[in-house]
Amino acid sequence: MSKIPLYKVFFFFLIFQLSNTNAQDKFKIPYGNNEAVGKYVKINTAKIYYEEYGKGEPLLLIHSCGADIKAMEYQIDYFKNKYRVIAADSRGQGKSELKTTSLTYDKMAKDMEKLVTHLKLDSINILGWSDGGIIALKMGINNNVNIKKIVTMGVNLRPDTTAINTWAYDKVRKMNAKTLNMIINGDTSKNWKKELLLDNLLMNQPNISHAELKKVTAPVLVMIGDRDIVKNEHAVEVFNALPKAQLCIMPGGDHGAPRNNSLIFNEIANKFLSKEFDYLE
Repeated sequence: MSKIPLYKVFFFFLIFQLSNTNAQDKFKIPYGNNEAVGKYVKINTAKIYYEEYGKGEPLLLIHSCGADIKAMEYQIDYFKNKYRVIAADSRGQGKSELKTTSLTYDKMAKDMEKLVTHLKLDSINILGWSDGGIIALKMGINNNVNIKKIVTMGVNLRPDTTAINTWAYDKVRKMNAKTLNMIINGDTSKNWKKELLLDNLLMNQPNISHAELKKVTAPVLVMIGDRDIVKNEHAVEVFNALPKAQLCIMPGGDHGAPRNNSLIFNEIANKFLSKEFDYLE
């Protein structure tokens, strides 16, 4: 199986390798940079960028750390024929402004809630990848908007090795050491102070308790690859702590499944979103 490097984005804790399998090299629509549909809305002091595609029941897509709307292009292209897809750049990422000195999942969850309110949506489904999944869970905990269903991919409740595999935990700390070194040396090749805020998300957040998860009233599909950054047993923990949940551990999958195994990932997510939720009490 051939491997290609991801274009330039950190997904969760590191830059991982993506497979060519079942993936197109290029979409005709420039997802994430589509001037024909792209819009900005002022939310909590920052301009937040989003794009909309399709019609029907609303589905909010939220990307992973340091990424942007383009990271979700396989999900946009698949779900736009079934849903009104809303894809947004999280605060300080993609085309969205930062406008804060303290970036938190709580703040980004409130941004997305304000976006839902701005769009006057009575209810919403959410599909979040990694950090996007954490934001989705935060929105579910807050219960400030009516959420029908949530799909998460590769989420963690804690930023330590009880939840995260050690190799990934070590990599993010090396990444942070590089960021600090660049700041000390006055490097201007990129916005290292913003990178430091993103590093902080990975190293010190989230801190979600089981009691908080009990507040999530929407059914949740907890997805993970069996070779994910997040430990398999942690995915089971998240599943067990949610009041209404289903669990999917993709065999042979990793943290990049929404892109490198998009066909299977999307089909699983679609089945959960489109079918009536069923579980045993």
